Amino acid sequence: MRRQSDVFVLGAIELFCIAAEAGSFTAAAKHAGVTPAAVSRAMAKLEQRLGVRLFARTTRKVRLTDAGQVYFAKCKPALAQLTEAEREVSGQQLLPAGTVRISVPTPIGHHLLLPLLTRFRVQYPQVRMDVHLSNRNVDFSSEEFDLAIRGRDQPDSGLVVRKLLDAPLCVVAAPDYLARHGTPRKLDDLAAHDCIQFLLPRTGLPVPWRFRTDDGEVELATEGGLHCAEDLLGTATLARAGGGLLQTYRFIVDADLRQGVLEEVLPQHAGCTRPFSLVYPGARHMPLRVRLLIDFLVAAVDRPATRFGIGNP
Repeated sequence: MRRQSDVFVLGAIELFCIAAEAGSFTAAAKHAGVTPAAVSRAMAKLEQRLGVRLFARTTRKVRLTDAGQVYFAKCKPALAQLTEAEREVSGQQLLPAGTVRISVPTPIGHHLLLPLLTRFRVQYPQVRMDVHLSNRNVDFSSEEFDLAIRGRDQPDSGLVVRKLLDAPLCVVAAPDYLARHGTPRKLDDLAAHDCIQFLLPRTGLPVPWRFRTDDGEVELATEGGLHCAEDLLGTATLARAGGGLLQTYRFIVDADLRQGVLEEVLPQHAGCTRPFSLVYPGARHMPLRVRLLIDFLVAAVDRPATRFGIGNP
């Protein structure tokens, strides 16, 4: 078998990644416990071996060239996998450590994930959580996320999709809105009401409302003078302020319904759900800390999750 690398290359690659992140050979040397001259020599030899310049150098700092950026994007996750492999075979991963980067939509982040993460870290205090609250779909290949929670279908066939929960929908309104405009008794009554709209990030179009009828589930387009984009939680704030009717996830308004801040309307047509799933790359080596978090979240939601206002209907 032809030898593909040697000890120098692996050490130089590690120094290269440290220098790339620090933007300085001096900082990289301090981190690695060597001299700046040793880092500079190692980078020169690595560039000579590759036949390209990895850094553009100035007197005070260094920055990656285009080739250096490509090389860094490949080397950093490869080094992380080597470190993870060493920990696993040496038994150091009995107590998982490191950072998990996870992207989560704002509503399920506030009402489910963030409370659960505090419990997870009680069990695994050496695991750091980097939580990205956003309703956009992240790019796993370029943004270095380990895991995401997403609703709706995922177009990337290279991702593993593991169902987390089906979130029930309901229609709510503030008591003062209903006092002023009346309570709808049937689906046709929605046409006479101000219906708060959430605009889909990708299309900018309002989300259709879904209802269960004797003939099955139906989707209805509703209208209203209040539109909210990006943050779904903003629609609940509008509803609490008497802005109109709102169809939303029950877990968002569960406490409001119990406290009388909002009232449910058209309960005879409730029962529709939308799914949320854990999404992660299928071909990538998965660190133990990520596997443990996935199993923890699935188990936590599968147990009686009514205290979070969500769960399987």
